[in-house]
Amino acid sequence: MALKMVLFDLDGTLLPMDQDKFVKSYFGLLAKKMVGFGYKPDALIDGVWKGTGAMVKNNGAKTNESVFWETFAHLVKENAAEDIPIFEEFYRVDFQNVKDVCGCNPNAAKAVKRIKDMGLRTALATNPIFPSIATESRIKWAGLSPSDFEKYTSYENSHFCKPNPKYFAEVIEDLGVEPDECLMVGNDLGEDTPAESLGMKVFIVTDCLIEKSGVSLDDYPHGGFDELAEYVEEIMEK
Repeated sequence: MALKMVLFDLDGTLLPMDQDKFVKSYFGLLAKKMVGFGYKPDALIDGVWKGTGAMVKNNGAKTNESVFWETFAHLVKENAAEDIPIFEEFYRVDFQNVKDVCGCNPNAAKAVKRIKDMGLRTALATNPIFPSIATESRIKWAGLSPSDFEKYTSYENSHFCKPNPKYFAEVIEDLGVEPDECLMVGNDLGEDTPAESLGMKVFIVTDCLIEKSGVSLDDYPHGGFDELAEYVEEIMEK
């Protein structure tokens, strides 16, 4: 079938970042914020990590949001859900400073526009381990708007995570497209290439390449955003 939909990863793809620097800044600011509300930094961070791990293992019975808070509350603070408004305030205010450790590649936004100008639909298939408020911020840091995408995944609207192929299946089912009508664009060979198992095409952006999984980059079309646009044009011409 003809290509109809291009799904973009966010962190390390549209939004340049060093993951280690991002996590250090993010957790440092979160701990600083929440210590005033009775949270011990080490327990808080451990709870976030384990809550994230539970989302990655989510079997689809509940949203990632529910899985995270159930896990976090069990490990850190029984009534943690009552503090969700405080965490949301953190994402609205303090989290914005994490932008300082991320880059911004103007070619990313240009590529999204160029692809949309070809008549293709676009969605943001970022690993849904963050609330929407945090995802919307990171989209803006990349020089884009949430409205540039028909859908963006967050922990509220997702029941699976990468690299589970069911994550990609849920996304495209919601969008009403078939796997062979889709191209997944990402930077992580371990997390983004499982989309191929459904029949989707995959392009790897190499600016912030992550290749810890043992998957070979040579098995996939890859390059920068110019090469991505050229690859999409080639598909459209076939």
